[in-house]
Amino acid sequence: MEDWRQSQKVFSRLGWCYIAGTLTVYVLQFILVYGIEAYKPEWLMSMTASLILSGFTVYVCGMPLIVLLTRRMPRTDIPRHKMKWWQFILALIMCYSLVYISNLVGTLVTTVIGVFTKSSAPNNLLEYVTGGNMLLNFILMVVVAPIVEEYVFRKVIVDRTVRYGQGVAIAASGLMFGLFHGNLNQFAYAVVLGAFFAFLYVKTGNLKITIAMHAIINFMGSMVSGLLFRLMDYDALLNADPTDMELMMEIIMDNWVGWLIFVLYAMLLFAVVVTGFILLIVFFKRFKLESQEMQIPRGKGFQMLFLNSGMIVFCVVWVVLIALPYALSVAQMFVETFI
Repeated sequence: MEDWRQSQKVFSRLGWCYIAGTLTVYVLQFILVYGIEAYKPEWLMSMTASLILSGFTVYVCGMPLIVLLTRRMPRTDIPRHKMKWWQFILALIMCYSLVYISNLVGTLVTTVIGVFTKSSAPNNLLEYVTGGNMLLNFILMVVVAPIVEEYVFRKVIVDRTVRYGQGVAIAASGLMFGLFHGNLNQFAYAVVLGAFFAFLYVKTGNLKITIAMHAIINFMGSMVSGLLFRLMDYDALLNADPTDMELMMEIIMDNWVGWLIFVLYAMLLFAVVVTGFILLIVFFKRFKLESQEMQIPRGKGFQMLFLNSGMIVFCVVWVVLIALPYALSVAQMFVETFI
C-alpha cells in the first residue's frame, strides 16, 4: 500500500507543474504587452489582438508546458465505457442546468462583493463575446479551448489522481479548472463544469465525450450569445443612459427582431435548465463514485489533496489574482476617504 504521505508529493508536484504553466502565461503576457506598447501601442486597443495574445500565451505556451512537465508522472488507465446518444443528450441537459444555476449563484456573489467593495471584476469573456471577431472566437473558444482544456484539466489531472479515489480526482480537476479561469465571474460555474466533465471522464474513460460537450457549451455561450448580442445591439443599450427610458426603448424597438429571438432563446434555456435540474434529482442516486485503488486513511483526503506545498501555492496564487481587482478597489476607497 502506498503511503498516503507519498501521495501528497504527487499532488504537490501536480500543483507546481500548473504553477509553472501559470507563471509562463503571465510572464509572456507581460513581455508581449510591454513590447507591443513600445512598438505598436494601437494593437492593445484591439479586441482581436487581445484575444490572439491571450490564446497564444495560454494554449500555445502555458498549457503545453504543463503537459510536458507532467508527462513522467504515474498514470492510471481509465476503463472505456460507451455512452449512448440519448445518454449524451441527457448529460448535456444536466450540464446546462448546472452551468446556469452555478453561474447565477456566482453572479449574485460577485454582485454582493462588488457592492461592498464598490468595484466590479473584469469579465473578459463577455467582452470577447460582444466585441470580438466571430471567426476568431469560434476557432479559440469552440475548437481550441475544448480540446486543450479537456486534455490538460481532465486527462492530465484525472489520470494521475484517480487511483486515490474518483472523488479526489473530480475535486482536483474542478477546482484547478475553476481557479485557472482567473476571475470571480467565471469561477463558480467553471468549478462545477470542470467537476461534471471530470465525473463523465472517470465513468466513460472517453475524453472525446467531454470535448464534444465542452465545445457545445462554448458554442452556445460564445457564438450564439454573441450573435444575439449583436442582433440586439447590446453595446448601444449598455452605453445608454439608464435613466433615459425613451432612448432605451428606441434602441429596443430598432432591434425588435433580435430582442424577440432573445426572449424565445431565454425561454428555451429556462426550460432546459428546469429539465436538467429535474433530471439531476431523478438520477442523483446513480452518481456513485468507486472506491480508490490506494487506501487513504479516513479523514486524510483533504490534507492529501490541499495541504502540500504545490497545491497551496497554486491555490494562493490564483486566489490572489482573482481577489486583486477587489483589493485594489478597496485600497483606492481607503485612500480617497482617509487621505
